[in-house]
Amino acid sequence: MRKENFINQKTVLNSLSKFGKSGPYDHCVIDNFFNKKIATQLEREFPDFDSNVWHQYNNPIEVKKVCNNWNVFPSLTYQVFDYLNSEAFLRILRSVIFKKKKLYSDVGLNGGGWHIHSQGGKLNTHLDYSLHPKLGLQRKLNIIIYLNSKWKKEWDGNLGLWSNESEEKPGKLIKEIEPKFNRAILFDTTQNSWHGLPKPLKCPKNEFRKSIAVYYLCDPPKNINKRGKALFAPAKNQINKQKILDLIKKRSDIKTASSTYK
Repeated sequence: MRKENFINQKTVLNSLSKFGKSGPYDHCVIDNFFNKKIATQLEREFPDFDSNVWHQYNNPIEVKKVCNNWNVFPSLTYQVFDYLNSEAFLRILRSVIFKKKKLYSDVGLNGGGWHIHSQGGKLNTHLDYSLHPKLGLQRKLNIIIYLNSKWKKEWDGNLGLWSNESEEKPGKLIKEIEPKFNRAILFDTTQNSWHGLPKPLKCPKNEFRKSIAVYYLCDPPKNINKRGKALFAPAKNQINKQKILDLIKKRSDIKTASSTYK
C-alpha cells in the first residue's frame, strides 16, 4: 500500500475544514483517520505494557509510559510515523489550516511516539513545551490518534480541553473527547492550550489506553515564552499541597524534569 493511502484523505480533509471553528482553542476531531486495516495492524504492533521498550512516568501528576525510539518500532508503525512526518502529510495540513505558515516535522518525536496508560493512569491538565529544546522551533500542532479498539466509555480516559485563566492556571473544562478507536485530534498548542486526563483510568488491568502522537513545529515569534518542558496544573485534590507545587516546578524546568519521572 502506498503511504498516502494509510489515511482516509477525504475524511481527513473534510475534518480539517472544521479546524478552528470551536473552542476553547483551535482544534478538530478526525474519526476513521487511518484506513481500517492500517489502524488494526497498528494496534497489534503496540508492545505489551510490561515490555522493556517503555520509558515510565510515575508520579502524582502523570502516570503513563511512552516510547519514541525508531529502532524498536515494527515495520508498519515505522512507516506510519515516517509518513506523518513527511512533506506529503505536511502539505495536507498546510492546504487547509496553515496556508501561509511554514510547518516543520519533528522526526526526533520529542514527546511523541507510542503512549500507553493502564488502570490508574492519568495526566494532569497541562501546557506542552513551547520551544523545542534542541531545534529552537516553536511547538505548533499536536496530532494524537487513539488505537484502543476495546475501550469503553465508563473507563473514563476522555481528553479534556480547558479554557485559559492565566499562563500558569487553566480555566473551565470546555470539551471532552472520547478516545474512540482510530479517532484523531489535532490541536494548536500555541493558544494557552490546556489539556489532559486528570481522572485516574478505571479500565481493567488487562486493558490499556493506547495512542500515537506526532508534533509539528514552526518558526518562533520574538516574544515566545521559552518553556522547554510541560507546565502542569494541580488536580482539584492537589491544590495548595506544597509537595505537588514543588513537583510541578521541578517538572517544568528542563534541568530538573528528569528527576521527577518516577
